[in-house]
Order: sequence, then structure tokens, then C-alpha cells
Amino acid sequence: MHNHASCHGMQNIPMPAGAKKIVLVGNPNSGKSVFFNAFTGLYMDVSNFPGTTVEITSAPFGNDVIIDTPGVYGISGFNDEERVTRDIVVQADAVINIVNAVHLERDLFLTQQLIDMGLPVVVALNMMDEVRHNGLDINVSELSRQLGGVPVIPTVAVSGQGIKEVKAAVATAKVGRALTGLNARFNKVEAMVPDHRLALLVLEDDADITATLQVAGSGEREAIYRERRERINEVVAKSVKETNKGTRLGITLGRLMVRPLTGIPLLLATLYGMYWVLGVFIAGTVVGVTEETIMLGYYEPFVHQLVSRFVDLASPIGTILAGEFGVLTMTVTYVLGLLLPLVLGFYLMLSILEDSGYLPRIAALVDRALTSIGLNGRAVIPIILGFGCVTMATITTRLLGSKRERLIAIALLAITIPCSAQLGVITGLIAPLGARFIAIYFLAIFTTFVMVGTVLNKTLPGKSTDLLIDLPPIRLPRLNNVLKKTFNKSYMFLLEAAPLFALGALIISVMNVSGLLVAIQDVFAPVTVGWLKLPREAATAFIMGMVRRDFGAAGLSDLTMSSAQVVVSMITITLFVPCIASVLVMFKERNWKEAAVLWVSSFAIAFLVGGVVAQFII
Repeated sequence: MHNHASCHGMQNIPMPAGAKKIVLVGNPNSGKSVFFNAFTGLYMDVSNFPGTTVEITSAPFGNDVIIDTPGVYGISGFNDEERVTRDIVVQADAVINIVNAVHLERDLFLTQQLIDMGLPVVVALNMMDEVRHNGLDINVSELSRQLGGVPVIPTVAVSGQGIKEVKAAVATAKVGRALTGLNARFNKVEAMVPDHRLALLVLEDDADITATLQVAGSGEREAIYRERRERINEVVAKSVKETNKGTRLGITLGRLMVRPLTGIPLLLATLYGMYWVLGVFIAGTVVGVTEETIMLGYYEPFVHQLVSRFVDLASPIGTILAGEFGVLTMTVTYVLGLLLPLVLGFYLMLSILEDSGYLPRIAALVDRALTSIGLNGRAVIPIILGFGCVTMATITTRLLGSKRERLIAIALLAITIPCSAQLGVITGLIAPLGARFIAIYFLAIFTTFVMVGTVLNKTLPGKSTDLLIDLPPIRLPRLNNVLKKTFNKSYMFLLEAAPLFALGALIISVMNVSGLLVAIQDVFAPVTVGWLKLPREAATAFIMGMVRRDFGAAGLSDLTMSSAQVVVSMITITLFVPCIASVLVMFKERNWKEAAVLWVSSFAIAFLVGGVVAQFII
């Protein structure tokens, strides 16, 4: 009854001999990451769980190991996050269950499921500072008694309140009171499934578990879920009282944010603010200093001088190391001069939206619209990020609930979303042309976005997951929390992106030295002139767009073209293949076959749509 075997194993999480597995489990936005950071600091190991793109974070905790799992509403295998959490939880020696005190009716469902599995549990009753503001009063000792005596610790994780008490309570984690009659149900499957934890999952008809153990499900999932819901309603009724005290301003504002009539104007205002901060101030002013003044003005001349001491800069080695696409020049300039300011800015804005409670409301607001193209509201996050950096946005598709959704989102990002640097060039070229040409550009891109999403939604097997998302209280973001999230996420992103940029620079440099870039330009020229009706030199700009999209757009701006040709060229370069860094991340996030198909498809779609528009307006 104690082997706790897992479906996929935990070979990617290092476990010292004799160490216990302490697992953090909770709903999305319950504050798990704050607990994990408070327990461990920054000394952590981040890796993908075997067979998935779901990241698992682990770190030493005394003589044991603490493991942070994805935010989930249950461990029944409905999506990758739930499957990963399930496979880790069945091996846990103790579970710290982070519960949002404002939403006990929802969060305690997962708590009861953990208790029903026979796991030693500590409940961290988080966000207790929000309870009074929401007109609630929680009897903590009664809540503990109702759950069967498991330790229940009131906490405010962002301010550190209750953290020490939770750490101390891990040693006294207790198995709580399971559903009445559950033992009788276990008798039905115990002969086939001696492990108590896996037996519950068999009773709940978990498809992965039943297939792995080669047993039949019990068909009692609905009955167990109904009893669990009734049990939680009873626990909440005896532990929580509503009062008339506290402010309701945050609640009112939160409701306005999810109603279409008021939520859409608020969203548009927020997106405009993000665009101004990120697309205008950071991408323009800040990057102008970091990339052009510092990196191009000081760093690259220094590298040229240094490399020239050892090799001729015009030689193949010199070109690869310090040429226009050099490993020591383009890589470092892009990563530190261009990407770092954008990444810091985007994660700062994202952390503010998340910490304030607004980000989940944006997801809820746009959920219905995105459902029509096979996504749910959570996909708005990578889409928004894509307008800053498609490379970064591709990585954030990991937060989506299924491989199917991630593939659709990555395809839309790769084909239809221009990054901030490219968008700045496009805006500068199209804005002076007048309303007619601006409308043609936006209509072409939006139509492509909808059609690509619709086709993938209709052709890919399976269906997308429903939006199950927490709507936390609206509150002022905490500076310390926002800065920690910004630093941690930016640091992890740069660790992943920098090697890919170096590889991309190496590939492009070798193509340049070997003459392959010129050969590709000659291949593109007939399509550019005959189908797109653009100058022959536009082929060079498209090649540059493979390296970096705004390079391609800027290259097109140097050509003498009519207003119609400018629009066609901007449509084509927008839909053209993403930059080399985005391509490499795309290949990393998907398997090579899918990524290659997406890359080739972006060629075809860009030239098809651009050419069709050209036939009508040129």
C-alpha cells in the first residue's frame, strides 16, 4: 500500500537518498509560487516533466526536496497539468495544499481529493487579508476539525505571514477525513490495485491510470464527485460566515472587467497602455539606447578590435565571429541590447496584470471569441506577449491546457502576430498612407488569423479544454512580488533564449559566408516580381526577415514603391516566417516535424495572401 508508483516517473527531479518528497499543490493563482520562493529562495531546478512541455520546479528543503506543481483544480487527468500533478502527488510523502481563503467552495474540492487519496496534508489558508474585504469570516479551528484535523494555517504569503508556521507544520501533516463510504468502494478494486492512492484514481475512472494498470474503471466518478461537492458545501457552511464589513470597491471593479459592455473598453485602454510602454517607450527609446548607443556604438567596435588581433575580419572565421550576423556580435547585441529590455518590460507588465487580478479577467472576457478558433481565454496571454516578442510568447504557450491548443497558438504567433520591433516599422510605413490602405492591411492580417485558427481547429484531432480560471480579488500589485516575478521569469527566459540566438547567428553566418543567402535571394526573385508585383530587390528584404522581422520591414522601407506596393509588402513580411530565434524556440517547443510544417506553411501563406491582395490593388 506504499509503493506509490507513477505513470511517467520522476527521473527528471533529483532526489537524494532518503529524502522525502514534499509537494506543493493548489489551484491557479492561489499563491504557490510565492510559497515556493519563500521556502527555497532562488536555488531551484527547473525541468520539463517527461513526455510534456510542463515545467516542474524543485529545490532542497532541509534534508528533503520540495516540488512545485502546476496550478490545477483537480488531479483527474483532464489536461497535461493535471496529469503531471497527479503523477507527482501519488509519490508524495506530504502535501502542502495552498488554498485561496476567499474561494473555499472551489479550492477545497482539490483539498478533499488529496485527503481521499490518504495523503498527509497541511492546508495553507492563503490570502487571509482579502477575506475581510470580501465580507467573510472564517473559523480556522472549525475548518481544521471539519477536514479531519489536518493542520490549517492562516497565511498572507506575499507579506510572509504564516510561512514559518506552514514550514513547521509539514512535520505534523495529517491524513484527514475521507468521504463516507470510500473504504467500502476501495474493497471493490483493492485486489487489483493495492495502492490506496492509485485505487482512488481507478474509482474516479482516470483513463491513464486504468490503462497503465490494465484494469477497468469503476464507473463511479460522477457519484464520487457529487459526494465530494456535497461534503465541501457542508464544510464551508460550518466554517465560513458572511458579514457586511469590508469594502466592495474591488469586487465592483472586478465585475466591470468581465462584462463585455465595460470590459472591452477597459481592455482596449489597457492594451493601448501596454503598447505605449512596450512598443513606443521601451522598444523605441530604451532599446535605442541599449542596442544602438551601447551595443552598436561601444560593444561591437570593441569586439571587432579584439577579434581583429587574432583573425582577419573579412575571413570566414572573422565573419562568423564578428560579422553582421556574428556569434559574438549579433547574438550579444540581440540578447542584451534588444531582448533584455523588452523581456524585462513585458514580464514587469505581465506581473502587474497578474498580481492585480486583472489578467485572469482578460482571459474570461475573450474566452468566447477564442473558443471559435480552438483556444480558450488563457491564450490571450501569449497573443498579447507576441506583439512584444514572438520568441518569448512561444515559450509562454506552455500555460495552455493541451498540446492541441499549444500547436494552434504557436501557429498563430508564427504566422500572424508581428513583434513590437516589426510593428514599429510597419506603423511608420503604413500610417501616412491613409485610412483605406490601413484598413486593407488590418483586414488581411485579421482574416488570416481567423482562417488559420479555424482550419487548425477543424482539422486537428481532439478538442480544446474549457476555461477553468481563478478570478482573484482586484488589488494593488505588491512591488516586491512584482519585481521577484519579473526577475525570475526574465532570468529563465534568457537562459533558454541566449543559446538559441547563438545557434541562429552561427547558421546565418555560415549561409552568408558560403553564398547560400545570395542563392536564396535569386530563388525568391521571380515570386517577388511576378506574383507580389514588388521590386526585385524586395527578395533581399525577405531574406533579412528570416533573421529578424524588423530587418526585413526596414529593408522594404528603403525601396521605391507605390502606396499599394507598400501595403502588399507589409502584409507579406508580417505573415512571413518568424525570425531565426523564434524558429529555433518553435522547434524546441514542438517536435521537428510539426515545427518544420509550420515554418514552410508560413512561407506559403505569406506569399499567397500577399499575392492575392496584390492582384486586387496593384
